[in-house]
Amino acid sequence: MDHHEDECRTGNDQQGKQDDEEANARIEEMKKSFEAKMALRQSNLNPERPDSGFLRTLDSSIKRNTAVIKKLKQINEEQREGLMEELRSVNLSKFVSEAVTAVCDAKLKTSDIQAAVQICSLLHQRYKDFSPSLSQGLLKVFFPGKSGDDLDADRNLKAMKKRSTLKLLLELFFVGVIEESGIFINIMKDLTSLEHLKDRDATQTNLTLLASFARQGRLFLGLPLSGQEIQEDFFKGLNITADQKKTFRKAFHSYHDAVTELLHAEHASLRQMEQENAKILNAKGELNEENASSYEKLRKSYDHLYRNVSSLAEALDMQPPVMPEDGHTTRVTGGEDTSSTSGKDSSTLEAIWDDDDTRAFYECLPDLRAFVPAVLLGEAEPKANEQSVKTQEQPTEPASEADQSTLAAQDTTEVSAESGNLLEPKTIEKGKEREEKDKEKIKDPDKEKGKEKDSDKKSESEKEKLKGLEALLQRLPGSVSRDLIDQLTVEFCYLNSKSNRKRLVRALFNVPRTSLELLPYYSRMVSTLSTCMKDIPSMLLQMLEEEFNFLINKKDQMNIETKIRNIRFIGELCKFKIAQPGLVFSCLKACLDDFTHHNIDVACNLLETCGRFLYRSPETTLRMTNMLEILMRLKNVKNLDPRHSTLVENAYYLCKPPERSARVSKVRSPLQQYIRKLLFSDLDKSSIEHVLRQLRKLPWNECEPYVLKCFMKVHKGKYGQIHLIASLTSGLSRHHEEFAIAVVDEVLEEIRVGLELNDYGMQQKRIAHMRFLGELYNYEHVDSSVIFETLYLILVFGHDTVEQDILDPPEDCFRIRMVITLLQTCGHYFDRGSSKRKLDRFLIHFQRYILSKGVLPLDIEFDLQDLFAELRHNMTRYSSVEEVNAALVELEEHERTASTDKTNNEKHSDTEKPSTRKSSSSISANGPSIANGSEENDGMNEDIGDSDSDSGSGTIDPEGHDDDELDDENHDDGSESEDEDEDDGGAPASDEEDEVHVRQKVAEVDPQEVEDFDQELRAVVQESMEQRKQELRGRPTLNMMIPMNVFEGSTKDRHGRVGGESGDEALDEEAGGSREVQVKVLVKRGNKQQTKQMYVPRDCSLVQSTKQKEAAEFEEKQDIKRLVLEYNDRVEEENNGLGTQTLNWPSGSTKVSARGNMWEGASGRNSGSRHRHHSYSGGGTYYSRKR
Repeated sequence: MDHHEDECRTGNDQQGKQDDEEANARIEEMKKSFEAKMALRQSNLNPERPDSGFLRTLDSSIKRNTAVIKKLKQINEEQREGLMEELRSVNLSKFVSEAVTAVCDAKLKTSDIQAAVQICSLLHQRYKDFSPSLSQGLLKVFFPGKSGDDLDADRNLKAMKKRSTLKLLLELFFVGVIEESGIFINIMKDLTSLEHLKDRDATQTNLTLLASFARQGRLFLGLPLSGQEIQEDFFKGLNITADQKKTFRKAFHSYHDAVTELLHAEHASLRQMEQENAKILNAKGELNEENASSYEKLRKSYDHLYRNVSSLAEALDMQPPVMPEDGHTTRVTGGEDTSSTSGKDSSTLEAIWDDDDTRAFYECLPDLRAFVPAVLLGEAEPKANEQSVKTQEQPTEPASEADQSTLAAQDTTEVSAESGNLLEPKTIEKGKEREEKDKEKIKDPDKEKGKEKDSDKKSESEKEKLKGLEALLQRLPGSVSRDLIDQLTVEFCYLNSKSNRKRLVRALFNVPRTSLELLPYYSRMVSTLSTCMKDIPSMLLQMLEEEFNFLINKKDQMNIETKIRNIRFIGELCKFKIAQPGLVFSCLKACLDDFTHHNIDVACNLLETCGRFLYRSPETTLRMTNMLEILMRLKNVKNLDPRHSTLVENAYYLCKPPERSARVSKVRSPLQQYIRKLLFSDLDKSSIEHVLRQLRKLPWNECEPYVLKCFMKVHKGKYGQIHLIASLTSGLSRHHEEFAIAVVDEVLEEIRVGLELNDYGMQQKRIAHMRFLGELYNYEHVDSSVIFETLYLILVFGHDTVEQDILDPPEDCFRIRMVITLLQTCGHYFDRGSSKRKLDRFLIHFQRYILSKGVLPLDIEFDLQDLFAELRHNMTRYSSVEEVNAALVELEEHERTASTDKTNNEKHSDTEKPSTRKSSSSISANGPSIANGSEENDGMNEDIGDSDSDSGSGTIDPEGHDDDELDDENHDDGSESEDEDEDDGGAPASDEEDEVHVRQKVAEVDPQEVEDFDQELRAVVQESMEQRKQELRGRPTLNMMIPMNVFEGSTKDRHGRVGGESGDEALDEEAGGSREVQVKVLVKRGNKQQTKQMYVPRDCSLVQSTKQKEAAEFEEKQDIKRLVLEYNDRVEEENNGLGTQTLNWPSGSTKVSARGNMWEGASGRNSGSRHRHHSYSGGGTYYSRKR
């Protein structure tokens, strides 16, 4: 440690020695400089000029002298030695004036002054007339008017020239080139002239010159010299008299005093302008361009003047001027920034209020003078008080001065205290009586009884007013509308007094901290009362400001609700222009200065309350813009948590929404607007027929693309009306088949696009399209194969690809919701036949997909439970993928066995099928009936396609498609999903069981031909009817109704015989059975009709003819079946070549429905059978699977 201290001491000693050496070196350098100057001065004072003979020996050519003179204009330290050598070698006797002009015009720097002094000394020692000419030439720089110089030259260049010339003159005077000191007196008189104070630029230049002269020529001012003795000896050799020093001192001191006064005056002007700017900023939030530029100009001029005056005072060994400190200095931006910002904001200002209701709430206040008498508003009361004061000033007995002053003070206090009171007439009279009683008490102390009575009356009136005020304050929290708060405001005017106003302000201030919705209404009340009661807003603002300062300075992280209530109250008062913008900006600045924790919430709440109002107000938009920029910079700099970051962004964009181009509204033709109105506005259950008729009336070739586009925007309409769009599609398909095909294609394409993109913003659209697809199936525009293909596509699309995590992330359950939506729409129709088996198989695959997603959200799980409860309440919900795989293996094995059995049964039924069926049975709607031996129908015959027309029309539909009914029977009332419809509707069984439709395109015919055809048809029908009437007259009529039990299903008696469908006879079931045939005979006893069974011999002609007829019909049906199947196979081969699937129906068979007698052995559908609904609106009938 001692060693370390020794090293430190050694280092300090070395540093001190080094400093001393440097100081000594500087002193030696100064000595040499002054010694050289003294030697040069001696040479200049006693010059040894060469004679004319010597000068003739030197070069006096014009060319050489001109070159040397040109070099004199560029004097510098580097060229000094070479220039002096050239000057010694030339004869400039005839070019002295040119040399003087060149030296005077030379642009000298401070470092070049000594070189110029050396050159001038050389010329002075050689040429006698050089020095006088040089003095005159240099003086012209300070007196340009006398020399006729250009007065428009740059002032900065002139100032620099004067500074270098003054230094050169002083140095030339010190070295003896110039011997007269009077030239400096003339220069100083000109520089210290008070006339130049009017020109600020000239004043600034003169101050710099005077300060430079005072530092360089302290000898002229008689100032003490600091330095070595050689410096004192050098300056003593100069011939400067005491009078000259006094003249210099007086000129400098007087000028210093003058510029000091000028500085004080300029400072006062600056303070005044700053105060005015502060008022403008407080009121408007910004300064206009003129004020800002004036302030900046004055501020710069003051700063420059202060520096120069201080520099002059320091050179004169005087104290610099002390200016009074101004704590309210307002710094503003430059004029360019202000003008550009204000110009930008003024061109983009928006409306202060968002709508007329908001503007009316904050600006349209009730006029109390229209509801309350003027005397209650304090406008007539002061006059009455003045009269009472005058009567009191004339006492019957002279009072002492002390008493009079006491009275005057009391009267003044009473007038000031009661001048603003709003009292009822009775209360005013009581107040006058009280004043008179008080006066009498002072004059006569014996009148105490009168005072007691008056005090009793006063206390009673005060109690009444207090009760009314308490009732009003209790109603105050319930005033949550503009009318209620205005009514309370008027009522308060009748209860007004100074104490009541204080109670009201306290009640307003103590608004519950969680009842922020009351703040706008309380602020409206304060604003309304402020027109007549000035003390209410001032008291409330003072309390709010004190509370804000207390909460901010406390810096605790408690009572956040109180802070928010306080700042929102201030913001609401600002929007009513009760609180000045300056108060709001000061509160905001206090929060931004400490932008942490609760201060962030307070600042954001303030901006949310009145930020947009201040930003859109022309007076405060610039200041608010600056505050918002500071807010965003703080948000970017500080590491805020997500909640605070979101708060700041919301507050910022609420005040200053992001700039975006105006949305260009789509230009739609009137026809397109009408289509949108029909589909999105007018469409409902009651108007669907009207909408359909209007759509059919459109020019279809022109409107079909846009109608298709609108149909695909089902997500923009009501979700519960999607089935109406599907119903319209069904109605339009009869007349525009290609339109329905395009709708289905577009829906399937949109579903696939949604799977390919998996965009979160498209989820609502995708759900709507799934519902639309299900409704199209309900209206028989797609078959079950399309539905199941879509379901499987949803499960498997994108899997086993590189994009699986993007198309179907493990945590994304939206595809499950899509499947649920589709099955809830049309899944209840898959309850029989192969469709049931397909749905069972799919639900097992669906469970495996569900298990791959892990734990499901609760809403998805509940929807799944509802789905399984509705469709398959007995189905097992598997809990692992292994169980699902095992169930799938078992299902496939079962289906393989069932397929083998079915094939065998079909072969057996084709060879052993009975060949007796009643001729009155009609061809099924979906094709010929065959016996399938299915256990679902107890071994009875069943139609292939699960006929839609068990009780349907008996006419053949050549179009292959009936129109669906559009009235309320077709749809479930008040239901948005089709799973709540009636329970008697059927469903398609499967692809091979679905009915087959031949969709024929409607041919366009000439209206005249149609009319002619109708006339001929009516004539033929009329003729046929007349012939029929004549035939009926000749035959007796049988008014007997066939009992319904005749049409019931087949029954098998104990003998093993089966009843026939005809109700007339029955055939034995067993081949080669008994020789009798059972028939039913219809008889009538009284009013009752009965049937009796009879047994007719088999060899009877009636039985033989019936058997032959049924055999012929059976052979005909077999031929038709064979032809249809062959045609179907041909069409499928052609379609397979195209690679596409027929849209809605497998083609190849006509659809025929029959009404009449039925075979008793054929059983109809149970509760699940499909029913057809008929409606003859729109020129045809159409149907659906709606329950």
